[in-house]
Amino acid sequence: MSIANSISRLTEYYWRHGLAATLRRAGVAGKRALFAGRMVVFYCDLDDRRLPQVNIPKALNVKRVQVPTELSTEHFQAITGFWNRKLASQNIRERFEKGASLWLVECEGQLAGYSWTIRGRAIAAYYFPIAKDDVQLFDFYVFPKFRGRTILWFLVVYILQTMRAEGAVRVFGDVAEWNEPSLSFYKMTPFRVLGLVSTYKIFGQVLTCWAANEPADGKQKGAARRDRATKALRSNE
Repeated sequence: MSIANSISRLTEYYWRHGLAATLRRAGVAGKRALFAGRMVVFYCDLDDRRLPQVNIPKALNVKRVQVPTELSTEHFQAITGFWNRKLASQNIRERFEKGASLWLVECEGQLAGYSWTIRGRAIAAYYFPIAKDDVQLFDFYVFPKFRGRTILWFLVVYILQTMRAEGAVRVFGDVAEWNEPSLSFYKMTPFRVLGLVSTYKIFGQVLTCWAANEPADGKQKGAARRDRATKALRSNE
Protein backbone atom coordinates (compact mmCIF):
# COMPACT_ATOMS: atom_id res chain seq x y z
CA MET A 1 0.00 0.00 0.00
CA SER A 2 1.34 3.46 -0.91
CA ILE A 3 2.07 6.14 1.69
CA ALA A 4 -0.66 8.35 0.19
CA ASN A 5 -3.25 5.61 0.56
CA SER A 6 -2.16 4.92 4.13
CA ILE A 7 -2.53 8.58 5.04
CA SER A 8 -5.93 8.74 3.37
CA ARG A 9 -7.16 5.71 5.30
CA LEU A 10 -5.83 7.08 8.59
CA THR A 11 -7.50 10.45 7.97
CA GLU A 12 -10.81 8.75 7.21
CA TYR A 13 -10.48 6.71 10.40
CA TYR A 14 -9.81 9.90 12.41
CA TRP A 15 -12.99 11.59 11.19
CA ARG A 16 -15.03 8.50 12.03
CA HIS A 17 -13.55 7.51 15.40
CA GLY A 18 -11.68 10.49 16.90
CA LEU A 19 -8.09 11.23 17.90
CA ALA A 20 -7.63 8.70 20.72
CA ALA A 21 -8.82 5.74 18.66
CA THR A 22 -6.73 6.90 15.70
CA LEU A 23 -3.57 7.10 17.80
CA ARG A 24 -4.15 3.59 19.12
CA ARG A 25 -4.71 2.29 15.60
CA ALA A 26 -1.57 4.04 14.34
CA GLY A 27 0.43 2.51 17.18
CA VAL A 28 -0.79 -0.98 16.38
CA ALA A 29 -0.05 -0.46 12.68
CA GLY A 30 3.45 0.73 13.51
CA LYS A 31 4.19 -2.33 15.64
CA ARG A 32 2.92 -4.60 12.91
CA ALA A 33 5.13 -2.94 10.33
CA LEU A 34 8.22 -3.09 12.53
CA PHE A 35 7.96 -6.47 14.19
CA ALA A 36 5.76 -8.69 12.06
CA GLY A 37 7.26 -9.31 8.67
CA ARG A 38 6.47 -13.01 8.31
CA MET A 39 3.37 -14.54 6.76
CA VAL A 40 1.93 -17.97 7.48
CA VAL A 41 0.90 -19.64 4.22
CA PHE A 42 -1.89 -22.24 4.32
CA TYR A 43 -3.17 -24.71 1.73
CA CYS A 44 -6.17 -27.00 1.34
CA ASP A 45 -6.30 -29.89 -1.11
CA LEU A 46 -9.82 -30.23 -2.48
CA ASP A 47 -10.25 -33.99 -2.22
CA ASP A 48 -13.06 -36.04 -0.74
CA ARG A 49 -10.92 -37.46 2.05
CA ARG A 50 -10.21 -34.17 3.80
CA LEU A 51 -12.92 -31.72 2.79
CA PRO A 52 -15.94 -32.03 5.09
CA GLN A 53 -19.46 -32.35 3.74
CA VAL A 54 -21.37 -29.59 5.50
CA ASN A 55 -24.90 -28.28 5.03
CA ILE A 56 -25.21 -24.54 5.51
CA PRO A 57 -27.62 -23.67 8.38
CA LYS A 58 -30.99 -22.30 7.31
CA ALA A 59 -30.18 -19.01 9.02
CA LEU A 60 -27.32 -18.40 6.56
CA ASN A 61 -27.38 -17.54 2.87
CA VAL A 62 -24.28 -17.31 0.66
CA LYS A 63 -24.14 -15.31 -2.58
CA ARG A 64 -21.29 -15.15 -5.08
CA VAL A 65 -20.69 -11.82 -6.80
CA GLN A 66 -18.50 -11.80 -9.93
CA VAL A 67 -19.21 -8.42 -11.51
CA PRO A 68 -19.71 -4.99 -9.87
CA THR A 69 -23.30 -4.67 -11.10
CA GLU A 70 -24.28 -7.70 -8.98
CA LEU A 71 -23.19 -5.92 -5.80
CA SER A 72 -26.08 -4.00 -4.30
CA THR A 73 -25.67 -0.46 -2.99
CA GLU A 74 -26.58 -1.66 0.51
CA HIS A 75 -23.92 -4.37 0.52
CA PHE A 76 -21.32 -2.05 -1.01
CA GLN A 77 -21.90 0.53 1.71
CA ALA A 78 -21.65 -2.12 4.42
CA ILE A 79 -18.36 -3.48 3.06
CA THR A 80 -16.75 -0.08 2.59
CA GLY A 81 -18.32 1.71 5.56
CA PHE A 82 -15.46 1.17 7.98
CA TRP A 83 -12.69 2.64 5.82
CA ASN A 84 -12.09 5.09 2.96
CA ARG A 85 -14.94 4.62 0.47
CA LYS A 86 -13.01 6.03 -2.48
CA LEU A 87 -10.10 3.64 -1.99
CA ALA A 88 -12.48 0.77 -1.25
CA SER A 89 -14.42 1.39 -4.45
CA GLN A 90 -11.21 1.42 -6.49
CA ASN A 91 -9.99 -1.72 -4.74
CA ILE A 92 -13.22 -3.61 -5.40
CA ARG A 93 -13.33 -2.53 -9.06
CA GLU A 94 -9.74 -3.66 -9.65
CA ARG A 95 -10.40 -7.05 -8.07
CA PHE A 96 -13.40 -7.71 -10.28
CA GLU A 97 -11.38 -6.65 -13.32
CA LYS A 98 -8.79 -9.30 -12.45
CA GLY A 99 -11.49 -11.97 -12.29
CA ALA A 100 -11.91 -12.25 -8.52
CA SER A 101 -15.15 -13.38 -6.88
CA LEU A 102 -16.72 -11.77 -3.82
CA TRP A 103 -18.60 -14.15 -1.53
CA LEU A 104 -21.25 -12.61 0.72
CA VAL A 105 -22.82 -14.41 3.66
CA GLU A 106 -26.07 -13.22 5.19
CA CYS A 107 -27.43 -14.21 8.57
CA GLU A 108 -31.20 -13.92 8.89
CA GLY A 109 -31.27 -11.47 5.99
CA GLN A 110 -28.44 -9.23 7.20
CA LEU A 111 -24.97 -9.09 5.66
CA ALA A 112 -22.73 -10.84 8.18
CA GLY A 113 -19.41 -11.13 6.36
CA TYR A 114 -17.58 -11.75 3.13
CA SER A 115 -14.48 -13.21 1.51
CA TRP A 116 -12.67 -13.00 -1.82
CA THR A 117 -11.26 -15.68 -4.11
CA ILE A 118 -9.42 -15.70 -7.41
CA ARG A 119 -8.56 -18.72 -9.55
CA GLY A 120 -5.53 -19.37 -11.74
CA ARG A 121 -3.58 -16.37 -10.46
CA ALA A 122 -2.91 -14.35 -7.33
CA ILE A 123 -4.56 -11.03 -6.70
CA ALA A 124 -1.08 -9.47 -6.28
CA ALA A 125 2.55 -10.60 -6.37
CA TYR A 126 2.67 -13.95 -4.56
CA TYR A 127 5.30 -16.22 -3.02
CA PHE A 128 5.16 -18.78 -5.84
CA PRO A 129 3.31 -19.27 -9.16
CA ILE A 130 -0.40 -20.09 -8.92
CA ALA A 131 -1.50 -22.92 -11.24
CA LYS A 132 -4.62 -22.66 -13.39
CA ASP A 133 -6.62 -24.97 -11.09
CA ASP A 134 -5.40 -23.31 -7.87
CA VAL A 135 -7.39 -20.70 -5.95
CA GLN A 136 -6.31 -17.92 -3.64
CA LEU A 137 -8.59 -17.15 -0.68
CA PHE A 138 -8.06 -13.67 0.74
CA ASP A 139 -9.53 -10.78 2.74
CA PHE A 140 -12.24 -12.55 4.70
CA TYR A 141 -14.15 -10.53 7.28
CA VAL A 142 -17.10 -10.91 9.66
CA PHE A 143 -18.86 -7.87 11.04
CA PRO A 144 -18.48 -7.50 14.84
CA LYS A 145 -22.12 -8.22 15.76
CA PHE A 146 -21.94 -11.61 14.02
CA ARG A 147 -18.64 -12.87 15.41
CA GLY A 148 -18.36 -15.96 17.57
CA ARG A 149 -21.05 -17.88 15.65
CA THR A 150 -18.93 -19.91 13.14
CA ILE A 151 -20.40 -17.91 10.26
CA LEU A 152 -17.01 -17.45 8.61
CA TRP A 153 -16.26 -21.16 8.99
CA PHE A 154 -19.45 -22.06 7.13
CA LEU A 155 -18.68 -19.48 4.44
CA VAL A 156 -15.16 -20.77 3.83
CA VAL A 157 -16.24 -24.43 3.76
CA TYR A 158 -19.01 -23.49 1.31
CA ILE A 159 -16.40 -21.77 -0.88
CA LEU A 160 -14.14 -24.83 -0.74
CA GLN A 161 -17.02 -27.13 -1.70
CA THR A 162 -17.98 -24.86 -4.60
CA MET A 163 -14.39 -24.62 -5.84
CA ARG A 164 -14.08 -28.41 -5.76
CA ALA A 165 -17.32 -28.80 -7.72
CA GLU A 166 -15.91 -26.41 -10.34
CA GLY A 167 -12.75 -28.51 -10.75
CA ALA A 168 -10.28 -26.56 -8.63
CA VAL A 169 -7.51 -28.63 -7.06
CA ARG A 170 -5.98 -26.59 -4.23
CA VAL A 171 -6.74 -23.38 -2.32
CA PHE A 172 -4.08 -21.16 -0.76
CA GLY A 173 -4.42 -18.52 1.93
CA ASP A 174 -2.01 -16.51 4.01
CA VAL A 175 -2.10 -14.37 7.13
CA ALA A 176 0.42 -12.29 9.06
CA GLU A 177 2.13 -14.18 11.85
CA TRP A 178 0.97 -11.60 14.42
CA ASN A 179 -2.71 -12.04 13.48
CA GLU A 180 -3.76 -14.51 16.17
CA PRO A 181 -7.53 -14.39 15.42
CA SER A 182 -7.00 -15.27 11.75
CA LEU A 183 -4.44 -17.95 12.62
CA SER A 184 -6.89 -19.50 15.06
CA PHE A 185 -9.59 -19.42 12.40
CA TYR A 186 -7.46 -21.22 9.82
CA LYS A 187 -6.72 -23.94 12.37
CA MET A 188 -10.48 -24.60 12.63
CA THR A 189 -10.72 -25.27 8.87
CA PRO A 190 -9.42 -28.01 6.53
CA PHE A 191 -6.40 -25.81 5.74
CA ARG A 192 -2.89 -26.90 6.74
CA VAL A 193 0.26 -24.87 7.21
CA LEU A 194 2.51 -24.80 4.16
CA GLY A 195 5.20 -22.66 5.79
CA LEU A 196 6.39 -19.30 7.05
CA VAL A 197 7.60 -16.80 4.50
CA SER A 198 9.13 -13.33 4.44
CA THR A 199 9.46 -11.09 1.42
CA TYR A 200 11.95 -8.30 0.79
CA LYS A 201 12.08 -5.85 -2.08
CA ILE A 202 15.64 -5.16 -3.27
CA PHE A 203 16.30 -2.93 -6.29
CA GLY A 204 12.78 -3.51 -7.54
CA GLN A 205 13.03 -7.30 -7.20
CA VAL A 206 11.01 -9.28 -4.64
CA LEU A 207 13.04 -11.80 -2.64
CA THR A 208 11.11 -14.61 -0.95
CA CYS A 209 12.59 -16.40 2.08
CA TRP A 210 10.95 -19.47 3.63
CA ALA A 211 11.54 -20.23 7.30
CA ALA A 212 12.43 -23.69 8.57
CA ASN A 213 10.20 -23.56 11.66
CA GLU A 214 6.40 -23.48 11.66
CA PRO A 215 3.84 -22.22 14.18
CA ALA A 216 2.10 -24.69 16.47
CA ASP A 217 -0.90 -26.26 14.77
CA GLY A 218 -3.48 -26.15 17.56
CA LYS A 219 -5.98 -27.79 15.22
CA GLN A 220 -7.71 -29.87 17.91
CA LYS A 221 -8.43 -26.82 20.06
CA GLY A 222 -9.73 -24.96 17.03
CA ALA A 223 -12.01 -27.85 16.09
CA ALA A 224 -13.42 -27.99 19.63
CA ARG A 225 -14.23 -24.25 19.53
CA ARG A 226 -15.85 -24.68 16.12
CA ASP A 227 -18.05 -27.56 17.34
CA ARG A 228 -19.27 -25.61 20.36
CA ALA A 229 -20.10 -22.54 18.29
CA THR A 230 -21.78 -24.64 15.60
CA LYS A 231 -24.16 -26.14 18.15
CA ALA A 232 -25.03 -22.66 19.40
CA LEU A 233 -25.76 -21.43 15.88
CA ARG A 234 -27.92 -24.41 14.98
CA SER A 235 -29.90 -24.07 18.20
CA ASN A 236 -31.11 -20.67 16.93
CA GLU A 237 -32.58 -22.05 13.69
